[in-house]
Amino acid sequence: MRKIAIYPGSFDPVTNGHVDIAQRGLKIFDKIIVAILHNPVKKFLFSVEERVEMLKSSFEAYPNIEVETFDGLLVEYASKKGSIAILRGMRAVSDFEYEFQLALMNRRLNREVQTVFLMTGLRWIFTSSSIIKEAAQFGGDIETMVPPIVNQKLKEKFGLNS
Repeated sequence: MRKIAIYPGSFDPVTNGHVDIAQRGLKIFDKIIVAILHNPVKKFLFSVEERVEMLKSSFEAYPNIEVETFDGLLVEYASKKGSIAILRGMRAVSDFEYEFQLALMNRRLNREVQTVFLMTGLRWIFTSSSIIKEAAQFGGDIETMVPPIVNQKLKEKFGLNS
């Protein structure tokens, strides 16, 4: 039986920290589905289509990583995909309380799907999509913090192409 994990997030945009978690997740799971929740209520910098494109480009060297979108409850999506786990990355203690609450709710909704937390690699501990977007907006050099496609797309979004 293949061990499949769902790695959910908004990925607005994907960072090297996200990539690190997915790569390390492949040491535990046979397949990872990077899943973007389609949430029309929330405001994002990048469209779902743009985020899918950036994720697919970021993971093109990994045949065991798929990129998809989903609607509805995460645990229902995980069950539908035959997943045994939800993979989550944690940067700091501040992430723990929220992630812990989500994990408990997901466990209550479906006891068959486990939540697995991976600590973000030390070099990515300070990065978040929000911080990267803010730095990029003001011309900050974020090249080493995001995949190349994301760096390019952020420059385009903020009119910073040189």
